Amino acid sequence: MSIVVTGATGQLGRLTVEALLRRGVPAADIVATGRDTARIKDLADRGVVTRRADFADPDSLAVAFAGAEKLLLISASIPVDERLDHHRRAIDAALTAEVPLIAYTSMTRADTARTILAETHRATEEYLRERDAPAVVLRNSWYLENYTGQLPLALQHGTFLGAAGDGTVSAATRTDYAEAAAVVLTTEGHTGAVYELGGDQAFTLAELAATASAATGTPVAYTDLPAGAFAQALSDAGVPAELARILADSDLGLGRGELFTDTGDLRRLIGRPTTTLADAITAALR
Repeated sequence: MSIVVTGATGQLGRLTVEALLRRGVPAADIVATGRDTARIKDLADRGVVTRRADFADPDSLAVAFAGAEKLLLISASIPVDERLDHHRRAIDAALTAEVPLIAYTSMTRADTARTILAETHRATEEYLRERDAPAVVLRNSWYLENYTGQLPLALQHGTFLGAAGDGTVSAATRTDYAEAAAVVLTTEGHTGAVYELGGDQAFTLAELAATASAATGTPVAYTDLPAGAFAQALSDAGVPAELARILADSDLGLGRGELFTDTGDLRRLIGRPTTTLADAITAALR
């Protein structure tokens, strides 16, 4: 069995390769792909097959996907206005290679959410259906790392900034999402499924701040801003303007409930409770 993972040079892709190895998939049956295979040389040293795959280069995709029995198509981390074309090329290449299953990492409630990111995911899901692709959709909510990565600044300034109001987010760790992807890639019966994946314990950003305060002993609050002011604050902190706009827009979606799910799909797939916010913060502090 050959399982191809796109974006293995990124965090979710690499974690999925590691999860596949933990599940007993022989390294030689895993194909880790990325635009720069030098970044995954350590995986090659462990026996994992590595191939170049650039969503902008259909010829590279044809080579990368050849012989695949299952493909994890991780949504591209490129400018948002380019993503759909890249996804379509990858799907076309997978269908040409007659890959029996395409697992696509989408976003929570992509069929109804109104955020900029959700629009691209919704269009990709629609393209999978238009092409009658044998697919399973993994709709991931936010990563807990999106918040634990902000801890140093939050502790320094005493606040998390956002524009989510009192909306709740079902964030989970990348490791949890990667494990779910590995389960789907190594077990049967997932074709046609749409999984809404998120952590067991949803939280507001005020609850995020309270949890960080309890874990660190340092008072941390949540400061809710208008979306424009939040985007400007991100830009002032060095976040590229386009990304800042997307993050602020995503917080508005969070406030509308578009990053919340209570399906329990993630817990059922991985066979255990998801990592809690408190545990993720504790791990980040270590």
